[in-house]
Amino acid sequence: KMNISPLQRRFVIKQRIYSISVTLSRLILFLGFIGIWEFTADKGIINAFIFSSPVRLYQTFMDLARDGVIFMHIWVTLYETLVAFAIITIVGIIFAILLWCFKGLSDCLEPFMVVLNSLPPMLIVWLGTNTKAIIITAVSVAIFGMIINLYTGFLGIDKEKITLIRTLGGNKWHILCKLIIPGSKKIIISNMKVNIGLCLV
Repeated sequence: KMNISPLQRRFVIKQRIYSISVTLSRLILFLGFIGIWEFTADKGIINAFIFSSPVRLYQTFMDLARDGVIFMHIWVTLYETLVAFAIITIVGIIFAILLWCFKGLSDCLEPFMVVLNSLPPMLIVWLGTNTKAIIITAVSVAIFGMIINLYTGFLGIDKEKITLIRTLGGNKWHILCKLIIPGSKKIIISNMKVNIGLCLV
C-alpha cells in the first residue's frame, strides 16, 4: 500500500469533487434543457409541430421500436455517418499533408477549397437522396474545412524546430513524421470531434 501525503490526499479529493461537480452540472443542464423544451412545447411558446417535445419523441420512439423500424433507420444513419467520417479523416489528413509538402499545390487549390466548402446543399439537388448521395454530401460538408484547418495547423508548427531538424541532417520526411504529425495531434482530434457531428447532421 502506497503512502500518500496529506497534500496529495487533498489534491485527489479536490479532483474527485471537481469531477463529481462537472458530472452533476452536466446532468442538471441536460434535465433543465429537457424540462424547458417540454414546458415551452406544452404551453405553445414554441411550435410543437416543428420542434416536437421530449414526451412526443419518447412516444414515437416506442411506437417505432415495437415495429423494429427505428433500428433499421438507426443502422442506416450510423452507417452513413461512420463511412463519411472515415473518408473525411483519412482523405483530409492525406490531402493536408500533400498541401504542406507541395506549396505550389496549396497556393493553387486553397481558394477553390474555400468556395467548395459551400457546395453541400446543392449536392442533394444534383444527386438525389440515396445513400451514396448522403455520404458524399456528409463528406463535402466537412472535408474542405478539415483540410484547410489541418494545413493551417501544419504551417503553425514552430519554425525553429524545423530548422533544428534540417541542421541535424533531417529531410522533409523526417520533419513530417517527427514534428508535423505528432505536433498536430490536438488539431486532428479537435477536427475529428467537430466532423463526427457534422457527418451526423
